[in-house]
Amino acid sequence: MIIIKSKKELELMQEAGRIVAGALEVVKKAIAPGVTTAELDEIAKDYILSKGATPAFKGYQGYPANICASINNQVVHGIPGPTPLKEGDIVSIDIGAFYMGYCGDAARTYPVGKVSPEALDLIKVTKEAFFRGLEFAREGYRLSDISHAIQVYVEQRGYSVVKALVGHGIGQEMHEEPQVPNFGPPGRGPRLREGMTLAIEPMVNQGSDQVRVLDDGWTVVTQDGSLSAHYEHTIAITEDQPLILTQGE
Repeated sequence: MIIIKSKKELELMQEAGRIVAGALEVVKKAIAPGVTTAELDEIAKDYILSKGATPAFKGYQGYPANICASINNQVVHGIPGPTPLKEGDIVSIDIGAFYMGYCGDAARTYPVGKVSPEALDLIKVTKEAFFRGLEFAREGYRLSDISHAIQVYVEQRGYSVVKALVGHGIGQEMHEEPQVPNFGPPGRGPRLREGMTLAIEPMVNQGSDQVRVLDDGWTVVTQDGSLSAHYEHTIAITEDQPLILTQGE
């Protein structure tokens, strides 16, 4: 069942979203060669707690950290640890937070120092894919219109969208109905209605769309070792333009 949110609920989700956006911002400022992802995890945790919120990922189905930090060919769910970031890496940071019982969830891929033009293009295309999908996040469209727009744009640019993982509804739970794929034909799925809240999150690979999970049971990597990028916002369907809830101040 897709849960329609009230105006008050959307206000709480927007506050949760601002906290997530702020956490991403402080993490972004700390990213540099030599910094470990465990240090980034601590920075995000401290920021979230300072705002009266709770990290959403810690303990979720046994996940051991506060954020996900996925480096280079790691698509999502990379567990922060002691390995330092290197010049030329790219790192995807995914952060969720609960505030007053409501969740915000967003992700970005950041360059570490100076990176290759190819890596920068992947990051740029992944971000733009989100905004291509967002154009269809309006009342009257169907859910897969978002999915289709993302896939078409990504594939036109010579990249592939990960099909084994999808976006999701969000609210009092981090994962609610419906699933939000980044691929598929248009005109399918539920019709979008005011008050729906979705986490739209293109995951884009330089090479094949095939992925596998490492032995830690969490980290998803590209099968062919190619780079991967991730871009996510929590959004709300309104009577007019879609509202990005994980927007900074």
